[in-house]
Amino acid sequence: MTAKATTSATFEQDVLQADGPVLVDFWAEWCGPCRMVAPVLDEIQNENAGKITVLKLNVDENPDLAMKYQITSIPAMKVFHGGEVKTTIIGAKPKYALEQDLAAFLG
Repeated sequence: MTAKATTSATFEQDVLQADGPVLVDFWAEWCGPCRMVAPVLDEIQNENAGKITVLKLNVDENPDLAMKYQITSIPAMKVFHGGEVKTTIIGAKPKYALEQDLAAFLG
């Protein structure tokens, strides 16, 4: 299963009001490292179904959210829980490194 998209219109419901932790992948079509990390995030989501939700947010199509969450470099991932940012991950990383960064949410 691949991560579904969220937008400015659905962000409140998809992310801020979600029951469990949500990892938002801030990305853009032209970003090579973003394309490299996407299948890794899909794997993490598939292996941890029910523990964490992975959503993609295109920064070019949703610049208001990119600005609000101070996204200055992509790929950038933020984990939200209870409507708040709990952790931020910057840059493409191998799967084991991402899993370490997300360990608190995957437990």
